[in-house]
Amino acid sequence: MQPPLVVLAAGMGSRYKGLKQVDPVGPSGETIIDYSVFDAIRAGFDKLVFIIRQDIEEAFRVSIGKRFENRVNVEYAFQELHKLPQGFTVPPDRTKPWGTGHALLMTKDRVETPFAAINADDFYGRHSFQMLADHLRSGTPDYAMVGFVLRNTLSEFGTVARGECKLSGDYLTAVTELTAIERDGAAAKYTDEKGQKHSLTGAEIVSMNMWGFTPAVFLQLERLFIRFLTRYGSEPKREFYIPSAINTLVVEKSAKVKVLRTTDTWFGMTYREDRPRVTESIGKLVQQGVYPAKLWT
Repeated sequence: MQPPLVVLAAGMGSRYKGLKQVDPVGPSGETIIDYSVFDAIRAGFDKLVFIIRQDIEEAFRVSIGKRFENRVNVEYAFQELHKLPQGFTVPPDRTKPWGTGHALLMTKDRVETPFAAINADDFYGRHSFQMLADHLRSGTPDYAMVGFVLRNTLSEFGTVARGECKLSGDYLTAVTELTAIERDGAAAKYTDEKGQKHSLTGAEIVSMNMWGFTPAVFLQLERLFIRFLTRYGSEPKREFYIPSAINTLVVEKSAKVKVLRTTDTWFGMTYREDRPRVTESIGKLVQQGVYPAKLWT
C-alpha cells in the first residue's frame, strides 16, 4: 500500500501578498510544492490531493497541478466558507477561511487509506517524507507528526504561528497553537491573545503541519468541528486548526500521535521577504546533490 499526500493549498497568503504557492524558488523555476512532491514520490506516495479554493482552481491547475498529472494520480478538493455541517450557516461578517482542520475535512471522500497532510508553502525535506511514509505503511493505527526544532522554523521578517508540542517519550501529550512567535536572539518569544509576551528557549519541538493520519480522523474532526462552530462560529476571525483538534484528541485519549523527529532543515515563505533565503537554501542543496538542478525531466 502506497499512501496518498494531502496538500493544504487554499490560502492566497495574506501576509505574503500573492499566490506564494506558484512562486519559483528552484534553479529551473521549481516551486516549494515541486520539492514536496518530488520528495513524496521518491518516498513512495502515489496520489496527490490538493485542497484549494475554487476561485484559484484554473490558475493552480495550470501553474502547479498539470506538471504532476503524468507522474501520480492528482485530485482536487475545495475549501469554501459555506461547506459546513447541517444546521450551521456562515455569519454575515465572516470572510476568513475556517482553518486547516476544516480544509482537511474537505478530503474525506477522496482519501480511503492512511495518508499524510502538509502545507503547500513549507519545505520539509527528504528525510521527513521518508519517515512519514514508513510510518503510514507500517499498519499502525497511531497517527504521526513530524517534529521540528522551533528556532529552525522562524522568519526574520515577522511573527509566525507554530504548534508547541509536549512529549512523553516518542508520543505527543499536548500541542498548543501559538500564533505570534518571533525570534529573540538564539531563543524566541510569543505574544498571547491578551497581548502578554512569553519567552521560549528556541529548542521546543513544534508542529509544522506535517501529519500522518488514518481515515478515522475524519469522524473525529467532524465531531470537533461541530463543537467549534457551536462555541465560536459567530466569531469572524476564529479558526479551526489541525494542531488544536489533535491536542483535544490526545488529551481525551481518543488518539495516539507518534512524533517523528526530523534532521531535515525547514524553509518557509510566510512573508515575501523570506523568498531569497529559501531560494539560496535550495540552491545549496542542489549543489550538494540532494536535488537535481532540474527536478522534472
